Amino acid sequence: MNGHEGTVPGDLDARLEDDPGPEPGAVTIVVPTFNESANIRELLRRVTDSVPAALPCEVVFVDDSTDDTPEVITEAAQDCPFPVTLIHRERPTGGLGGAVVEGIKAATSPWVVVMDGDLQHPPALVPELVAAGERSRATLVVASRYIEGGSRAGLAGGYRIAVSRLSTWLTKGLFPRGLRGISDPMSGFFAIRRTAVTADALQPLGYKILLELAVRCRPPGVTEVPFEFQDRYAGESKSTAREGLRFLRHLLALRTSSRLARMIVFGLIGLTGFLPNLLALHGLTTAGMHYLPAEIVANQAGVAWNFLLIELLLFHDRRGHRHWADRTARFALIANADLVLRIPLIALLVGQWHMAVLPATALALVTTFVLRFAGTEALIYLPARDRTGRGGRTGVAGRTGRTGPTGHDSRDGHATTTGTEDTTGTTGTEDTTGTGTGNTTGTEGIAPTEDTPHPHGTSRPAQHGRQ
Repeated sequence: MNGHEGTVPGDLDARLEDDPGPEPGAVTIVVPTFNESANIRELLRRVTDSVPAALPCEVVFVDDSTDDTPEVITEAAQDCPFPVTLIHRERPTGGLGGAVVEGIKAATSPWVVVMDGDLQHPPALVPELVAAGERSRATLVVASRYIEGGSRAGLAGGYRIAVSRLSTWLTKGLFPRGLRGISDPMSGFFAIRRTAVTADALQPLGYKILLELAVRCRPPGVTEVPFEFQDRYAGESKSTAREGLRFLRHLLALRTSSRLARMIVFGLIGLTGFLPNLLALHGLTTAGMHYLPAEIVANQAGVAWNFLLIELLLFHDRRGHRHWADRTARFALIANADLVLRIPLIALLVGQWHMAVLPATALALVTTFVLRFAGTEALIYLPARDRTGRGGRTGVAGRTGRTGPTGHDSRDGHATTTGTEDTTGTTGTEDTTGTGTGNTTGTEGIAPTEDTPHPHGTSRPAQHGRQ
């Protein structure tokens, strides 16, 4: 089969009925939202209108809003013929990508479709994404703007089009193997089999979650479906210069995920430290300071420069492990120990092993560089671990079963759940009715079952699809 699925959206129900391929599996639609209250009702209406009865679905909103979006979702869910879950995060850890990961963890269907809440991704394409995956036995199905039948018309202005194209070229150039078969790695609209996602391996930063999934999870079997990028239905775009910087940091984090790559970047950053070192030395000696103490002081300028770049570019996602003052002191100690170790090592190589000065100096530089990198990573930027000893994630979203506002079975359709994420990993808050709360201890809320009493009535596991 061709690597790029080439069907143009149209009468999806009729196409699925005529298709001799396997029947699509159930799907969880994950929608990350940030202040999208004006789009929620229309989004759910279009999902209701376009998802055929043969494709059971649920919708999971993961919300980081500061406006009334959670309340709007709760109200709009009452009219939906499918389960709707709301996870509200007090701290938007990982940005939009982090929200998607939370939604995938909450998903209960074999397929997960990720789409934006502003209707630039047409809900009518959801069944086609799943059907394409079933027909081709693909693990990942990407809605692409860059294959025949696709369009990026919804991008506002030439500037955003240029940025999108440049970002696509950059990512495909940096990750040729991880993005093989994906023409639109910047797409935020895709379907993926839930079994292909290793959620704990993901470290999202910003809004390019497809890039994160493709590079870290390497899902086998990729196909594409063309789609026309729509105009935003309501509200304002969340694309900002700040998000652009987060995207660049995300690229660097993905590219330096291996130790060898991190060591290379560490070395390149170290080379840039010569400039502030020499400038400080020139200034100090010009001011009359003796060259020996000037060398020591000027070296600190290079150390400070390297520390700032390493914090911002190389180990940005590991800074939470230690207090900034602790990290600063440890880095300065390791960097200056490098000087103390290098001189005796050169003397040993020259005096005892009879090496020439230049190769001895080069070998000493390489040796101390490797030791400095290993010490910096191991003693300063160890990955943060859960204080309970489980490792990885430090907080999870409180979540309960999909029960209605009075505890009715979610087979009636109008089901909504709210929860708040606690990123400290110590407490969680859950609210199934908008009034009650329950506490957890760094663990995910357990869904009520037939044997589990619900504070507002009897609850049963959620049923998917129309009854």
